Amino acid sequence: MPDSDDSFIFATAMRKNYREYLTHPVFKVASQVVTENQLEAYVIGGFVRDLILERPSKDIDIVVVGNGMELAKACAEKLRVKKVSYFKNFGTAQFVYKDLEVEFVGARKESYNRDSRKPIVEDGTLADDQNRRDFTINALALSLHADNFGDIIDPFDGLVDLENCLIKTPLEPDTTFSDDPLRMMRAIRFATQLDFKIDHPCLESIARNANRLEIISQERIMDELNKIIMSTTPSRGFKLLFSTKLLHEFFPEMVALYGVDKRNGKTHKDNFYHTLEVLDNISENTDNLWLRWAAIMHDIAKPPTKRFHQTAGWTFHGHEDMGSRMVPKIFKRMKLPLDAKMKYVQKLVRLHLRPISLVKGHVTDSAVRRLLSEANDDVDDLMTLCNADITSKNELKVKKFKKNFDTVLQKLRDVEEKDRIRNFQPPVDGDEIMKTFDIAPCAEVGTIKSRIKEAILEGEIQNNHDEAFEYMLKIANELGLKT
Repeated sequence: MPDSDDSFIFATAMRKNYREYLTHPVFKVASQVVTENQLEAYVIGGFVRDLILERPSKDIDIVVVGNGMELAKACAEKLRVKKVSYFKNFGTAQFVYKDLEVEFVGARKESYNRDSRKPIVEDGTLADDQNRRDFTINALALSLHADNFGDIIDPFDGLVDLENCLIKTPLEPDTTFSDDPLRMMRAIRFATQLDFKIDHPCLESIARNANRLEIISQERIMDELNKIIMSTTPSRGFKLLFSTKLLHEFFPEMVALYGVDKRNGKTHKDNFYHTLEVLDNISENTDNLWLRWAAIMHDIAKPPTKRFHQTAGWTFHGHEDMGSRMVPKIFKRMKLPLDAKMKYVQKLVRLHLRPISLVKGHVTDSAVRRLLSEANDDVDDLMTLCNADITSKNELKVKKFKKNFDTVLQKLRDVEEKDRIRNFQPPVDGDEIMKTFDIAPCAEVGTIKSRIKEAILEGEIQNNHDEAFEYMLKIANELGLKT
């Protein structure tokens, strides 16, 4: 368990009552309503787990043996909450009070048809409700009745599993995962976020049931995957997804990165594990989900572009351009956003080799200007990606690349400060060109604008109006235009 003291965890696991931790007004009011009306209600699930692990949590789930919506209404009235959302089809209600989102649900038991994720739901007991939970650490419940307020109900030894940092299902894993296959993704997500192990029978069951993921919507799968990506060490989750074959179900392009070919004694790096190393590297420096996605996608086209040459060995020419073209197709299939976020990932994939080529060779002002012009506001994120992409088992090689990378970064700053290239448009626009030469929109206008931009990028003229205007007159003369 990350950042936890073993003695604290052991002492916590031995607790039987958590009254002193349930100090938020929501708990006090809920306890009052429950006690006055002789109800049976409990705080359950993730809030209890995170309370024991001393992790922050803003979501409270309260399960009541009876009508959850009525309890929600009564609590909201006492707390003076004006807006309560009721979901009659599901028998749930929720409201936000200060910094917490509180959801109320009636205890229930569920049964499933194998080909559907829609359960048959019936009213149930607390035991029924705990049986349907995904993992033992999420089945922990704390009583809200005044007679035993804060007492923990732990029928599956979830406290012991917390102490042992173990993800385990309450029932037989095949039953738990077959009922709701998304739980397989959740097992890996929790293991990644909490730095827990997955119980071996659970891992075997996930591998057996991986193809059951096909009945789960892409949106729900991506929600879990994005949480894995946003964890501290996302590679851990991807390795589990790969080894259990879950990744094969929804991301075959990433699976295709795995493996090393050898011919005539020449090999290439395993691009699957290289991608995971880049992802971990970049995760140390950014919480931007889409920048992390760019790390995942940066070499995605290496398998289809892989070629072997007798002298050069293995090559992946053009993988950055093909990878950029693959991004929209993959995002569309995965039901990821097709808006500016996708275009941002696409751009970074397309440009990710550009800074590397500068690191390897002579850094010219012209090359830097062109990079600044194409990357625009995303140049800093591009450099973060490229820095993360510097991986090698040869420490001297990495050290040399990192030093050269710092040189490129400084060059970018210097050129940006001097030439103001980022997001620049030529100082002379189309309207001014047409007005100066009294012409309508035509090919010559585009030619003049393009050549002014090229001259600035090449350093032939400075990025200011006077020099651009003079250069415009020179080009116009060559084209036979008169003022």
